[in-house]
Amino acid sequence: MKYISTRNNKVLYNFEEIMRQGIPDDGGLFVPLDIPKLSKEYFDQIQSKKFDEIAFDVSRLYIGQEVIEDEELKKIIDNSLNIDLPLKVIDTDLGIFELFHGPTSAFKDFGAQFMAQCLGYLQTKHNKKVTIVTATSGDTGAAVASAFHGVKNIEVFILYPKDRVSKFQEKQIAGLGDNIHALEIEGTFDDCQNIVKKCFADKKFKTDFNLTSSNSVNFSRLIPQIIYYFEAYKQALYLGQNKITIIVPSGNFGNLTGGIYAYKMGLPLKKLVAATNENDVFPNYLENGIYSPAQVSKKTISNAMDVANPSNMERIFYIYRSTWNNIAKDINSYSIDDHNTKLCIENFYKKHNYLPDPHTAVGITSYYLENMHHSKTFYIVFATAHPYKFQDVIYKISKDIVIPTNKYINEFENVTIKKTTFKPDLEKIKTLIREIA
Repeated sequence: MKYISTRNNKVLYNFEEIMRQGIPDDGGLFVPLDIPKLSKEYFDQIQSKKFDEIAFDVSRLYIGQEVIEDEELKKIIDNSLNIDLPLKVIDTDLGIFELFHGPTSAFKDFGAQFMAQCLGYLQTKHNKKVTIVTATSGDTGAAVASAFHGVKNIEVFILYPKDRVSKFQEKQIAGLGDNIHALEIEGTFDDCQNIVKKCFADKKFKTDFNLTSSNSVNFSRLIPQIIYYFEAYKQALYLGQNKITIIVPSGNFGNLTGGIYAYKMGLPLKKLVAATNENDVFPNYLENGIYSPAQVSKKTISNAMDVANPSNMERIFYIYRSTWNNIAKDINSYSIDDHNTKLCIENFYKKHNYLPDPHTAVGITSYYLENMHHSKTFYIVFATAHPYKFQDVIYKISKDIVIPTNKYINEFENVTIKKTTFKPDLEKIKTLIREIA
């Protein structure tokens, strides 16, 4: 598999190069030169395949053997994707696919752990120090901190917006220390993301510190997210369902992009649905055909989706050659405000004894809107985070709600937060990186 930049199809890269660079020097994003296809027979037989077999089949298409040989790739899969993926049946036409059973209780554990294992393996070959600089609106930073904590020769700088992540998310981002450096930015996620992009745009800085990024702009993060779409489809087939639509809570649109790649590989989904909060650039685009990202994101209770200008839209436009009608044919999208998100959390809990976090509630509310217009479809909502991560929000909705925990959550409760606070000042942040890395 060879990769190119969305802005230059003349230069070819392999998987190791795109993972290490994170972002091309031209400011675009890395994409596969061609999207690999799987046969109809593969999907006809998918129920007979184990998860790790599917994971290997898919990842092998994106990672050349000259970079990671078969046996090492299988070990990476065993060590990074060993997370439960239950599909909880809620109603005759609704299932919730829980992606939050990893170490930081969010779907981003899949991508972060996979990237960390791949990079860790390649580090043993080259023994070269790497600096990771990444922006987060909440869950990415937690997953990256957990996945890379204590990894030799890797320093990690995580930028997150002040007062825009939950208290528990901040513990996960800033509670580990050692090689994990938490940078609280007085601004929005988009400010954090812009600083990261400018660090990568400085070619000397990028080269001097061997910079890479670990959020969804790094394509290595997307490969596991492609894989679990296959698993969700397989589990729905077990239930006797064959007309399947997947609803994806969407912020920076990495998770949705994984679904688009799965669909383009041949996964026979009926539709994809991008569920957004009040940051509604994508549903507005589908409605009028004009892409107008906002300058500042709106603050909501589903904070990990508070993104005004989703980075992965560049990949989506590349895949579809910026053809609005083809995007609209494959994808629906809805914008859900905080009021309806809170109503969903409370009412869904009362009706089904199932507690969604705010992001999953945005997805469930989108299911109700989608289901008004479509029949004979089985909807799978991706549950992207454990509700405990948003206990402050949930207890404001109702004191009667019982929020479960798990073994991972309990480990973070008593950590000490270690962070440095900055204004969105690129040069001061680069100075700190120079001093540490």
